[in-house]
Amino acid sequence: MFKSFKSSSTSLIWQGVLAIIVGIIALSWPRVTVFALVILFAVYAFMAAGLEAMQAFSSRKAGPVFGHLLLSLIALAAGVVALAWPGPTALVLVLVIGIWAVLDGLVMIVAAFQKGEPAGTRALFILSGLALVAFGVVLFTHPGIGAVTIALLFGLFNLVLGISEIATGTELRRTGKTLDSMIQPPDVVQKMMQPSDGTRKPDGTPKHPVTN
Repeated sequence: MFKSFKSSSTSLIWQGVLAIIVGIIALSWPRVTVFALVILFAVYAFMAAGLEAMQAFSSRKAGPVFGHLLLSLIALAAGVVALAWPGPTALVLVLVIGIWAVLDGLVMIVAAFQKGEPAGTRALFILSGLALVAFGVVLFTHPGIGAVTIALLFGLFNLVLGISEIATGTELRRTGKTLDSMIQPPDVVQKMMQPSDGTRKPDGTPKHPVTN
């Protein structure tokens, strides 16, 4: 059980670190251009797709596998479209990021109700999904914003999302260790459960001292 929690928590922590790094770059980049934002978003999308794929193949049940694979494909497609679009403009970037955010958010919300996900991951999926949908709606309702504003919104969103993912991943790992220690019997109980060969007491000590 702890291995399942550990794989999920590790993926969440790495996704959080990635989101924070991208958020800091987006916020601190002076006079950022649309082309630079396209590259930054594509790199983020490709790395997020890889982490989601890793989490999918570490899951043992079909529900989480399908959800993480779908999230991975959406991120991958968004990165490819952003890079392949000829002559990207601020409007194109807003539409690409907005569509990615809404689709990603809806899939996260649906995946949260699939069987096999730990409670911590479900809560993160719901909150992150709602935040992504809200982020996408903000972009759709303000399509004329410039590159600097896009960078500001994208950076702030990733900082909040990254902190949330790291906190949830850390708590999920702690929960997995606690449950694992509760399920595994202590050493004394394990010895008592071992079959006796008739020469040892229940505590493992010999019934009669060995004489030479």
